[in-house]
Amino acid sequence: MDQDRLWAGPMPQAYDRWLGPAMFRPFAVDLARRVARREPRTVLELAAGTGVLTRELVAAMPAAEITATDLNAAMVTFGSGRVAGARWERADALCLPFSGARFDVIACQFGVMFFPDKPLAFAEARRVLAPGGRLLFSTWGPVATHDFAAVLMASLERVFPGDPPRFVADVPHGYADIEVITGDLRAGGLECRSVETLTLVARADSAADVAAGFCTGTPLRLAIEARGDLAAATARVQDEMTARLGAGPVTARMTAHVFEAQP
Repeated sequence: MDQDRLWAGPMPQAYDRWLGPAMFRPFAVDLARRVARREPRTVLELAAGTGVLTRELVAAMPAAEITATDLNAAMVTFGSGRVAGARWERADALCLPFSGARFDVIACQFGVMFFPDKPLAFAEARRVLAPGGRLLFSTWGPVATHDFAAVLMASLERVFPGDPPRFVADVPHGYADIEVITGDLRAGGLECRSVETLTLVARADSAADVAAGFCTGTPLRLAIEARGDLAAATARVQDEMTARLGAGPVTARMTAHVFEAQP
């Protein structure tokens, strides 16, 4: 998991180019609207990545003070250059560098699954939430409920028979059990107020772009490099995904859970 959080070199650019608009922006628009409905003065974003959600938060709440954080310095550097309307800071969700009762809302899009100690991260969120504050976050559903991810996993099984990299299924899509998540919230001192399972549509220019995004813009890259040549393997995954999804623009159904919790 330490390596899985190491977003180095060109990975942020690839992630933002090929996966950000297609997969993450639709949910970012929805989550930003949910946050804005609470009319917060101060918002903390955890695991902000390249700023896909941050951009929507700034657009939805131009008067709010938005602090975007990420554990990885490369993401903070990239995101701060893309979304200047927020304050960017490198921060560990397990040990936040903020005083208590500081933020009206904490938002996190598809980041909690990367936290090595989820109850501790939720406890830290509780500590820095102002009275009456809320934590809003999203997690992916099981990999079978995300068409692009499911086809990617099938393609990886063809390219790496007997030893396919499991990162996408095990980490981004590995924290999908609502009962487990609500239990972790309770362990961190938070009450789950609501959870909604939401299915949206991803649109990409090609299956090859989606494959490139996963293979070169996520920690899947590290697993592929450990097995051989990245460029050659990526090309094979691109061919497999194109054969399964077709040439030209592609769409996919994506399912996620959206949680709202409070102390």
